[in-house]
Amino acid sequence: MSREAREWVWEHSSSRGTARLVLLSIADRVADEQCVSWASLSSLAKRTRASVSTVRAAIDRLVRSGELEQLDDLTGPQRSTVYRLPLAAEAAAQTVENVDGAQGPAEEYEATPAIKVSALRRCGIRPREVPESPSRARKPAVPETGRPRRKPAPRRAGNRHSDVPETGIQNRSEPDLNRRYSSGGTAVLSAAEWQVDPATHTWLRQEGHLDRLGGQGLQAADAKWRAHRADFEPRTVDAWTADWRSWVAREHAPHRPNPHTAPGKSPATAGGMTRVEAHTAALLAALEEPTGTEG
Repeated sequence: MSREAREWVWEHSSSRGTARLVLLSIADRVADEQCVSWASLSSLAKRTRASVSTVRAAIDRLVRSGELEQLDDLTGPQRSTVYRLPLAAEAAAQTVENVDGAQGPAEEYEATPAIKVSALRRCGIRPREVPESPSRARKPAVPETGRPRRKPAPRRAGNRHSDVPETGIQNRSEPDLNRRYSSGGTAVLSAAEWQVDPATHTWLRQEGHLDRLGGQGLQAADAKWRAHRADFEPRTVDAWTADWRSWVAREHAPHRPNPHTAPGKSPATAGGMTRVEAHTAALLAALEEPTGTEG
């Protein structure tokens, strides 16, 4: 019977795109002329190569169009959702009536045949065994035939993209500078991956660091910072930005004299001294200077 259900989808369904693939996947599991099938969202997503959210939106469109019903009172294997193709079931019932030689106007046919759950048990479909909620207890008891749901239940998060085509959208976040994502900007990255953003460029100009260091001095400070931070654990973009600014603010301008250099010594000679060595060199230089009292 699945072949007849698929043929009805190919020839009579008005669905398109992902919705059509979803309907064909459900019709592929139809067991008999009742056109009842079962499937989970994950299995439909795998078969149609679409995301779960796209499959859910496609099912909602099919339910609203009347080409698909979701039977909430029935459950399939592994607690999967049970569906029915009502228009395909109606066409199958009319075909059976014509084969049996029934005569009369089309309106005498039963619009949507009742579901016989007992015939579906061999397919693993059975009534859902859950206690009735207070809202459902006020409604009349549901017979064995099950109750189709014509309108989809509202989801907690709807589709906020009104211009998305019928097939849906897979990725809703696009990468930006420093791997900042529109979904929150909490991605972590290494120091080598971090880049100077426009806000930091503005900070350099406003604080005077660009004029103080110059282009080459700023490049040298950036290279030194990346070399010292190469082995650091990945951090967030904001953490690296604050660390880089602090480093640049402490960086000496190129060719700036070292305040710890001993008198008479060139900066290049004392460039590798520690503070203690520089003070010692200054003291020794002062002792060597002539005082005028030498004999």
